[in-house]
Amino acid sequence: MRLVDIGANLTHSAFREDLDAVLARARQAGVETIIVTGTTVDESREAASLGLPFTAGVHPHHAKDFSPQTIEHLKSLAEDAHCVAIGECGLDFNRNYSPHPDQEKCCVAQLELGLSLRKPLFLHSRDAHPRFSQILKSHGVSRAVAHCFTGMRDELRAYLDLGLYIGITGWICDERRGKHLLELVKEIPADRLLLETDAPYLTPRDLKPQPKARRNEPAFLPHILKTVARALGRPAEEVAAETARNARTLFSLHESGSSASTQRPLAA
Repeated sequence: MRLVDIGANLTHSAFREDLDAVLARARQAGVETIIVTGTTVDESREAASLGLPFTAGVHPHHAKDFSPQTIEHLKSLAEDAHCVAIGECGLDFNRNYSPHPDQEKCCVAQLELGLSLRKPLFLHSRDAHPRFSQILKSHGVSRAVAHCFTGMRDELRAYLDLGLYIGITGWICDERRGKHLLELVKEIPADRLLLETDAPYLTPRDLKPQPKARRNEPAFLPHILKTVARALGRPAEEVAAETARNARTLFSLHESGSSASTQRPLAA
């Protein structure tokens, strides 16, 4: 299998000591490509330094730090050949680390940037439906992924109606919080489904044995794949091929040279 992990936070401190080993395990597990998630300007810069496909954006948690210069920095990062999307951007009304008006301002600015650059958008939404869907619709957003989807049917339908791709994480492996996804994943068209780990977060709860400190990593993506495939009643190899193809289509991995997979350049 040749999998694509569309979202891993490889600049997180949890990977500081053994990133090369993490990437090696991912390759051995069949994860061909990892897209590194950018959550602040600094984190996006660090992601760019890894020599892997990455996104450039500001997570809603950090929206209060947004300034006019932020977009200029992201625009500059977007010129990197390995930058495949703008984001992670969106709304998070669960933890509310930033005030709602700041979140919306930061989100809209990044949506407009992505649209102006004709780049895909890597979207975050938690407890922000239907407001987030309204913003996306008003800006004509369609070339995007609803990263780490954990919502209910009405939210899923809203995203699909907009033309979005849907990212499924290890949340689907959690019998407490993610059981509903085992049914909802059947409603995602085969050409809109994407897989991701969101490492080091969201370690599959049913993974045995659990990794040290419960750190998630891209090598566990096949476990998520198998759960999704079982829910769909389809061979894992077929789902792997389709989701990898979807990722290459959305992020233009075959065009930008950004499918440098999990192998970092020696100079990185």
